Amino acid sequence: MLSFHKAVESDFSAVNELIITNLHSDVGLVENIGHYIVGSGGKRLRPVVVLLSALANGYKGKQHLTMAAVIEFIHTATLLHDDVVDVSALRRGRETANNQWGNAPSVLVGDFIYSRAFQMLVSVGDMPIMGVIADATNVISEGEVQQMSNAGNSAIDEATYYEVIYRKTAKLFEAAARIGAMLAAKERGVVHGDAKSRDTDSSDTDSSDAMAAYGKHLGLAFQIADDVLDYQGDSEATGKNIGDDLAEGKMTLPLIHARDHLNEEQKQLICSAIKSKSAEHFESILAAVRQSSSLDYSIMQAQEQAELAKHSLAQLPESDLKTVLSDLADFAVSRIS
Repeated sequence: MLSFHKAVESDFSAVNELIITNLHSDVGLVENIGHYIVGSGGKRLRPVVVLLSALANGYKGKQHLTMAAVIEFIHTATLLHDDVVDVSALRRGRETANNQWGNAPSVLVGDFIYSRAFQMLVSVGDMPIMGVIADATNVISEGEVQQMSNAGNSAIDEATYYEVIYRKTAKLFEAAARIGAMLAAKERGVVHGDAKSRDTDSSDTDSSDAMAAYGKHLGLAFQIADDVLDYQGDSEATGKNIGDDLAEGKMTLPLIHARDHLNEEQKQLICSAIKSKSAEHFESILAAVRQSSSLDYSIMQAQEQAELAKHSLAQLPESDLKTVLSDLADFAVSRIS
C-alpha cells in the first residue's frame, strides 16, 4: 500500500467495499467483467484524491466515500471504452476485457458501470456536485472523440495535445479534488451555486477552485508522465506494450517536441509512422526522440505541472493530509524522474 493510501486507509477500505457491493448485478457477465476490470491492480488515485481533498478541507461526514466510488466507477467505465476504441490487448499488465470477452460486452458493461455511478450519485442528493460530475463526463467524452479524430494526424501541436489530455485525464482529477472541497463546504453550511452563500464566505468557493486547480495540474502531470513512459519504460513496469501510442497514431508530447526539433528526414520518419499507425520503426524513432532531448523536455513539463499542483494547495491549512496531497503530486512524476 502506497503512503497516500495509508493516509486514508480506513476510508479507502470502505470505498473498496462500496465498489464491490455496487458492482452487483443479476446478469453474470456484468459482474464478471466488472470485477475483472476493477480488480486489475490500479492504484485508484482518483478516489484517493476525493478522500484527501475532503479530509484536508475538514470534512467529517461519510458522503466522500460514495463520491470516491462514483469517481472510480466513471474512470473504470472510460477504461473499458478506451480499450475498445484503441483495440488494446494489455492494461496494467493484464489482458484487457475486450481482448478476453470481446468489444460488445466490454462497451455494454462500461455503460452499466457509468449508469451505476449515476445511481450512486443520486443517493448523495447534491445538485451542484451532480453538475460537476455531469460536466466532467461530458468533457471526458469530448476528449475521447477528439483523440480518436486526431489519431494519425502528425500535425498536432502542443496546445491541442494539452487540450486533449485535459479532457481525457485531468478533468476527472479536477472533479475529484473539487468535490472533496465542496463536501467540506456544504458541511459548513455553504451551498455552492448560491450567490448569497458565496458572498457570505467566498473562502469556500476559493477552496473549491483551488482544489480543482490542484486536480487539474495533478492529472496533467500524470498523463504527461504516462506518455513519457511509452518511450522510456518497459511493459512489466507500465502494464502496457511499449510503443502502443505510436502504433495507435497518437502524437504525444515527446513526439511533438521531437518532430519540431529534428532534421527533415527524422521528422518525416515520425510523421510517416503516425499517419500509418505503425510501430515498425519504433527503435529509430526512439533514438530520434532521445537525440532531440524530447524526453527531457517532456519530463520538465510534467514536473512543472506537479509544481503547479502543489502551489494550488497554498491556502489549505497545514496538516499531514496537505503534505500527502503534495507528495502525491511528486509521485506523479517520480516514475520518470
